[in-house]
Amino acid sequence: MEGVGREHDSSVALPVEDFVAAKDTTILSTKPTRRYPLASWVAILALATLVGVYIFSLSLKQNGMLFGLRQTNMIEKEREQPCHHPGVPETETPYVHFPTPNTYSRKECACTPVRFFAILSMQRSGSGWFETLLNSHENISSNGEIFSVKDRRSNVTAITQTLDKLYNLDWVSSAAKNECTAAVGLKWMLNQGLMKHHQEIAEYFNRRGVSLIFLLRRNLLQRHVSILANDYDRNTKQLNGTHKAHVHHRGQADVLAQYKPTIDTKLLIAELKRSDKLAADGLVGFKKIRSIVLYYEDVVSNHTVSPLALYSCLGINQHLFLSITYILLSFRSSQMCWIF
Repeated sequence: MEGVGREHDSSVALPVEDFVAAKDTTILSTKPTRRYPLASWVAILALATLVGVYIFSLSLKQNGMLFGLRQTNMIEKEREQPCHHPGVPETETPYVHFPTPNTYSRKECACTPVRFFAILSMQRSGSGWFETLLNSHENISSNGEIFSVKDRRSNVTAITQTLDKLYNLDWVSSAAKNECTAAVGLKWMLNQGLMKHHQEIAEYFNRRGVSLIFLLRRNLLQRHVSILANDYDRNTKQLNGTHKAHVHHRGQADVLAQYKPTIDTKLLIAELKRSDKLAADGLVGFKKIRSIVLYYEDVVSNHTVSPLALYSCLGINQHLFLSITYILLSFRSSQMCWIF
């Protein structure tokens, strides 16, 4: 009986399951299909077309702006093309420059040629006096020991960036002149990173057309005594409590000359040889760069040095040459600088 009952139950259950499945199928099949009308498709297509046209117009506009910028840059570059001076010999062309400062406009002096120079020297060699001599002219700017600041000579990149700013006439200092500067440069000591990176710096000087002025001393013993005396005054401040590395009056020189430094003879020869080697290395390291070698003693005494040599090195015009000649003679006659 139980078996018959189970068979009966199974026979009853199967039709129920089939009925449910059939019902679900009927429900799915009778569900209405969503169809978008033709107007909707046309609207979607029109919207996509509008978006495409908008994007295309933006692209054209951007390309047009870029083209306009390119044209503007080309015009600016054409305007910034170096001026041409028919009176400048072809051999002097690499040393004639027409900088375009970023901080101001040279205005009517935009085509005034500028010469780049660097005074390479050693401490207590008369470079302060010599730089004062150059800066006495209204169109010459020598900007001092720029690389006495260690950060500016920390690596080659820092050095070249500093030089670029200087020779672009963007360097701000008390020596900066007007827009018609004819020569711009600096005073650079051989021990201020110059010899450490001399190969890269020599390449830079050659590429930028920089003329070098070596200012050295023949009497290295006098230079050594001057270094000792200057160090002593830096600590004692003999002139009314102030230290002066360079004096311009006989009275001040007499006060400083009262100090008689003690020289360690055991170290003297080695020190003089070191100084001599540093100067010799500088001359050799930059021998391929156009340069002139001046000695402080010769410039002051006027025995062997003519201002014409400086004129030839810088390539400055005759008017400037005559002005420097006058300045040299004035400085010699007044004996403004005292280095003992």
